[in-house]
Amino acid sequence: MSPRIGLDLNTILKAATEIADAHGIEEVTLASLAKKLNVRSPSLYNHIDGLPGLRKKLAVYGLELLYSQWKRAAAGRSGEDAVHEIAKAYIAFARTHPGLYEATLLAPDSWDHDVQRAGGKMVDLALGVLKDFELEGEPAIHAVRGLRSILHGFASLEQKGGFGLPLDLDVSVRLIIDTFLAGIHAIKQNEKKYAK
Repeated sequence: MSPRIGLDLNTILKAATEIADAHGIEEVTLASLAKKLNVRSPSLYNHIDGLPGLRKKLAVYGLELLYSQWKRAAAGRSGEDAVHEIAKAYIAFARTHPGLYEATLLAPDSWDHDVQRAGGKMVDLALGVLKDFELEGEPAIHAVRGLRSILHGFASLEQKGGFGLPLDLDVSVRLIIDTFLAGIHAIKQNEKKYAK
């Protein structure tokens, strides 16, 4: 079967993102996607390898989009300002694209080359931002893991309604990142303790 005119992978991924963001990642099925695109489900197989293939491509698409937002946030900035800006960009991405954000965490095979490459770009960018703190090697990787854990934890709790008190969430993010940065300075002072 030849591909339907006007239907391409980018169109499919954008439609899948709209479904995921509006209704949750579990609502992204071949049937729901075909209905949204006004095509028959078999037409999708010209562009994706079933639902697992769609999930993988959606994860990579989300990681690439998040990376581009991180890159823009970090551009022209350094040190603590850069860390605060990429943190804001991460949280904004999760708020704007809750379903796509969830898809970035649900790739069927997290060891897939495309998923690894997209995720690796995120790690490299974070490592580049942390170079301003003169962190290298294992301590830098530990710091990147810490930053990702903080941002993912905050984004996940916010998505699930975990912050019930009427306090400004953006102020909370700033305070948490300030605390993380204080920890970065402590890691630098005790770098040998964290390296094997």
